[in-house]
Amino acid sequence: MTEAYPANGRRRRRGRGVLVTLVVLLLLLGGLLVVADRVATGVAERAIADQVERELTQQQARSAPPQVDVAGFPFLTQVLGGRYERISIVLTDVQGSVQGNAVNLPRLDVDARGVRASLDTLRSGQGDVVADTVNGTGTIAYDSLARLLDRPGLKLGAQNGKLVVTAPVDILGQKLTVTGTADVTVAEGNKVALRFNDLNAEGLPAVPLARTLLNNYAKGISVDVPLPELPFQLSVRKVEPRPEGLTVTADARDVPINQVG
Repeated sequence: MTEAYPANGRRRRRGRGVLVTLVVLLLLLGGLLVVADRVATGVAERAIADQVERELTQQQARSAPPQVDVAGFPFLTQVLGGRYERISIVLTDVQGSVQGNAVNLPRLDVDARGVRASLDTLRSGQGDVVADTVNGTGTIAYDSLARLLDRPGLKLGAQNGKLVVTAPVDILGQKLTVTGTADVTVAEGNKVALRFNDLNAEGLPAVPLARTLLNNYAKGISVDVPLPELPFQLSVRKVEPRPEGLTVTADARDVPINQVG
């Protein structure tokens, strides 16, 4: 009887040892799977970034290297299912062209949801990777927007959520500084409609002709400004003046984000 206790103790210790070994092996296997999953995610992110760069080149635009993030874990399960939760793309220092003029977008954020890509497409490189929805938010620098208006000395900015303008003008032989605000809306064809309806100039001569000339200047800069072509077939839905620039919100549905083959 006195020897039974040590034997049972040894069996319990062996049992605990087997359990510990099993837990360690499972943790190692889990770690390897996580590493493999992250490696596969990195490969996909680099491939998408390369495709975005090619698309920008086709549009005669350029930017800093795209930052791509494929969300959702595990990634390999998404590959097998052929559907990805979310792909986020950040473009910085984007430079496009409108009617020969450079347009700067300091930042463009693109968010693709419900991305579909079959395993055969990934294996062969033939086919489309399609997103259910793509949403984009970009910022257009005010100096770029001002250049499109083609008025010497004109400056744009934002104040209290309104687009504000300051510009030198010559009215009846007097050099004056015009200030005022504009209504900003979306126009057809991915354009921004600027309507300057409230301009004033300190020292404006108190004669009807002076006011007429000022109104004519306002009409001259109240135009529909085209925007550079946005990637992924994005269509502008909303524009909003902010201190950092004119913020543009755009979206699209059923969008091929990686046409190959």
